[in-house]
Amino acid sequence: MQSGDSRDLPELKSLVPMAHVLNIRRSVAFYEKLGFSVRNTYTPEGETEPVWAWLASAGAHLMLAKASESIEPEKQAVLFYLYCDDVVTVRERLIDAGVDAGPVNFTFYMPRGEFRLTDPDGYVLMIAHT
Repeated sequence: MQSGDSRDLPELKSLVPMAHVLNIRRSVAFYEKLGFSVRNTYTPEGETEPVWAWLASAGAHLMLAKASESIEPEKQAVLFYLYCDDVVTVRERLIDAGVDAGPVNFTFYMPRGEFRLTDPDGYVLMIAHT
């Protein structure tokens, strides 16, 4: 698409990633430690485990879908950035909740700090200062 072509398109209002995971309940429990809550799930008739979930925390949203096979963490090609007001406190609370959170790094593009953690399926989450 050439520059200028997007002026004719309606403005997009949000982007919600959908991650494939091995176990919806396990992943929901992990993301609840980050402050997300379940807004919706789908369990097919006759099944006992959900195959899809919608999670939200303030303006952050995430969909989870049941993967058909194991996820290969080393092949994840996307980083999920989650923004907060106090990186150090969020990290401390996650560690207290049993989450393995990396050290806070202060870089040229994130001078107020960010840290890395990995969800149960190998997706990399970067918790960064707003």
